Amino acid sequence: MALALRPSTSTSSSAPSLSTQRRRRGAATVAVYSRAPRRPVFRALAAAATVATPTPGRHPQLALPPTPTSVADAMSRTRAKGKLNQGFTIARAQTAFIPYITAGDPDLATTADALRLLDGLGADVIELGMPFSDPSADGAVIQASAKRALAAGATTDAVMAMLKEVTPELSCPVVIFSYFNPIVRRGTASFATAAKEAGVKGLIIPDLPYDEVRAFRKEAIKNSIELILLTTPATPADRMKEIAKASEGFVYLVTDKAVAVGFGISTPEHVSKIAEWGADGVIIGSAMVKQLGEAASSREGLKRLEVYARSLKDALP
Repeated sequence: MALALRPSTSTSSSAPSLSTQRRRRGAATVAVYSRAPRRPVFRALAAAATVATPTPGRHPQLALPPTPTSVADAMSRTRAKGKLNQGFTIARAQTAFIPYITAGDPDLATTADALRLLDGLGADVIELGMPFSDPSADGAVIQASAKRALAAGATTDAVMAMLKEVTPELSCPVVIFSYFNPIVRRGTASFATAAKEAGVKGLIIPDLPYDEVRAFRKEAIKNSIELILLTTPATPADRMKEIAKASEGFVYLVTDKAVAVGFGISTPEHVSKIAEWGADGVIIGSAMVKQLGEAASSREGLKRLEVYARSLKDALP
C-alpha cells in the first residue's frame, strides 16, 4: 500500500545540512534527495495501521500486515509499527531502515552474508546494487565499489544465482538497483524472469527511458516485481502523474524538499533527526558500502557492517 503525501516545509535553524552531489536512491512512500533538508510537515491521505479498542490498564495492539511479500507490504508494515502515544494513539509512523550494498564487493559470498546480517538487524528493505561499468548516477564511493565487484567477477548471472539461494532465508524484500544497459543486453523479459526466480521483489532503474517504462512495466508485472520509478519537479504534470501511477512500492522524487532522505546519511544523529521529521524511510548507501569496501578482509568488513548498521537501526524510533 502506498501512501499519498502532501509535503510542505517550514524552515528550522537546527536542521543539519546534508550535502548533495548526485541523484541517489531514496526509499519510502515518496523518496526525496535534499540539498538542505527542511522540517517537513505533511498530511497522510491514507493510513496503514489500525489500533485496537483500548482496554483499561493494557496497551492496545497494532494490527500489522503479515510478513512482507512485496516492497509495498514492507512499507505498510513499517508504518503500522508506529509508536503509541500514551498507549492509545499513534504518535508517528515508524521510519523504514533501508540499507544499500553493492553486489560482489568484495565478493558474492560476503554479499550473501551481508544480506543475512542486515536482515537479521531489522532492515525493512534492502537495496542491492548490480555492478555496472558506468554508474553515472552514483558518487565516487559506489563507483569504486562497482569497479571492485566487476574485477572480482560479479556478473548478472552470478548475482542472480547468489540471490536465489539467499532470499528464501530473508524476512525483508530485496530491491535490485540496476542501470538499463545490463538489462537490455540480457533482454528485458529474460532479466525480469531471472529476477523473479532469484526472489527479487523490486527493481530501480535510474536511467530507464520514459518511452521504455510501459513495455518494461508489463514484464515486471508479469513477474510480480515492483518497478520503482523516478521523477523530478521539472517533469511535466501529466507525465509525473503517469510515473506515479506506474511506480509501485514507492516513488523516487528528486527535489529540494525533504520527505524521506536518501543521500548524505552517515551517522545515528542524521538518522534520528530524519525520523523526527516524520520521514517514511531513511536510506544509507555510500556510508554502508564503505564498511565492506574499506575493510582489510571480508570478516572485518562484515563486523564493521554489523556494528555500523546496528548503530543506525538503534537510532530509529
